[in-house]
Amino acid sequence: MTSDITVFVNPTAGRGRGAKAAPVVTEALRDAGYEVATVQGSDAATALAGAREAVAAGTGALISVGGDGMAALALQAVAGTEVPVGIVAVGTGNDFARATGLPVRDPAAAAEVVVGALESGSTRAIDLGMAGDTYFGTVLASGFDSRVNDRGNRMSWPPGRFKYDVAMVAELASFRPIPYRMRLDDGPETEIEATLVAVGNGPSYGGGMRICHEARMDDGLFDITVVGRCSRRTLLRVFPRVYKGTHLTHPAVTVHRAARVSLSAADVTGYADGEPLGPLPLTAECVPGAARVLVR
Repeated sequence: MTSDITVFVNPTAGRGRGAKAAPVVTEALRDAGYEVATVQGSDAATALAGAREAVAAGTGALISVGGDGMAALALQAVAGTEVPVGIVAVGTGNDFARATGLPVRDPAAAAEVVVGALESGSTRAIDLGMAGDTYFGTVLASGFDSRVNDRGNRMSWPPGRFKYDVAMVAELASFRPIPYRMRLDDGPETEIEATLVAVGNGPSYGGGMRICHEARMDDGLFDITVVGRCSRRTLLRVFPRVYKGTHLTHPAVTVHRAARVSLSAADVTGYADGEPLGPLPLTAECVPGAARVLVR
């Protein structure tokens, strides 16, 4: 492995935690004898172009410093290559780091993992989901959860994640079950009414909501969690259980496993790794071993 390492930074992640974490990571790498280049951009497209350029030039590793959005961009850059990705998770959700057993909001500990993994060659091959030309590491969301995201993204107040709590209450007041058409692998297309359908390469989204609790990142399959037609009262009872994954035992919830899933529904946006993919219909495929992550 080359001694040239690229640190890929979102300085605004976690209300400025990215900017504070980057020097910690850079110093740890340089102290270990690595040459370090830093890539960041004024927007996601510019940042991704810089990361892809570094990967194409043969960087030894791409180290994401930020939240799940930055990790998602890093995965776009390294997917299908031999360049490993390191994760320094200092964002709001940090679900990708949790899924891979890496430190969360502890830049020094995360930098220690990165340096140790580079020196020992310790990596973990993981699957990625792919929808269109976009890879994702954690969950593709559609339905009630994505409508909450839509509404929250349009709100300027309250600040931070609180606006999504307000958006959830507002969305719940008017929500109706959504008619979906769903196809798993080469099976028949089925029509269902559901509150949401979540396609999990990893187990959680939204900062620890384990919607696809049993999903594994190395089994070549998605876990597809369907929360069926249910009342607002039932949804309010089930929702808190998502943080421990115990919602899976509720009779309104079913789980399927497949390597490919196609979803169609009117007026529903798909979100992957917390970022909008676009309106349904969408088809997602599990790509086995698409990326390598630096791990303990």
